[in-house]
Parts: sequence; structure tokens; C-alpha cells
Amino acid sequence: MQQLILGGARSGKSRLAQQRAETWREQTGGALYYLATAGIGDDEMRARIAQHRADRDGQWQTLEEPVALAATLKQFRGQPVCILVDCLTLWISNCLHQGLWLTERDALLAELDIQSEQAAGPELIFVSNEVGSGIVPLGQLSRDFVDASGWLHQALAARFSSVTLVVAGLPLALK
Repeated sequence: MQQLILGGARSGKSRLAQQRAETWREQTGGALYYLATAGIGDDEMRARIAQHRADRDGQWQTLEEPVALAATLKQFRGQPVCILVDCLTLWISNCLHQGLWLTERDALLAELDIQSEQAAGPELIFVSNEVGSGIVPLGQLSRDFVDASGWLHQALAARFSSVTLVVAGLPLALK
């Protein structure tokens, strides 16, 4: 199953994703992977990453990949594992800053299509910030980011069996 969990900053979306992944593990006994897209750019981000790591126990294996998300997911084709990707918004930002957005987006969507056609494979849980509810940003890069996020969310929602919006720690099933 492929899930998309959306929400604002500090909405509880990552906590919900982790709970769902751990429930999957209880039911299947499969391995849990946390695929982090954030890089440590400053002390504040270092502290955030350390807190996220502390929130997960030893049953999690951590992967770090800021750009090549599709290539990383490809390694798990057909495997009975759960991969929690946190978060797509950082991944989009990383790709935009490196001029790789269209290539990496297309590679991700193609990989997800391949995996959805397989009889067995990883449980995928994607976490992303819902940024389209605010005002239109002034700068082009900011507008490009909001556009990229919105279009990616729509493409994933069309492909995935579960889409959840989290507000104030409360999940709302959209699909």
C-alpha cells in the first residue's frame, strides 16, 4: 500500500506516519526504514534531526537521501519492508535548488508506477507539508516550490490508496 500524509508544520503528520509504520510492523514483522530527505545545514536542523532520531526506537533503520529518492526506492522493489519518507517538501526544495526537480520528479513517479504494478513490495508512507493553503508567495523560487508541491501531491494522491490530512494532531482521511 502507498500512503500520503499531508499537513502543516508541527501538525502531527510525522508522528502519525511513524505510528502507521509501527502498526504495519506489528502486523507483518517486516523491517522499518526511515528515509530522511533533510540535510544538516545548521545547528537548528541538527537538533531537529537528533529529535526525530530519538523519537524512533532501535527497530528503525535510517537512510539519508536528499535528492535521489527514486533510485533509493528502486533498491527495495519486491521487498516486504515499510519505508517512511520524511519529508517530500524538503526533497522538493533540494531538487529545485540543484536544478534537478523535473528529472527527479519524473523518476519518482515512474518508480512508483513500477512498484504499484508488482504483486508484492514495500509499504510506502510519504510525509509532506501542505503548503497550498496559504497566500501566493512573492518570489519566483517560492512560487515554483508551491507549484511543484501542489502538482506532486495531486500526482501522488491519484496513485496512492490512502491520503490523509493532519491538522492539530487530528487525521482526516481524504482517500
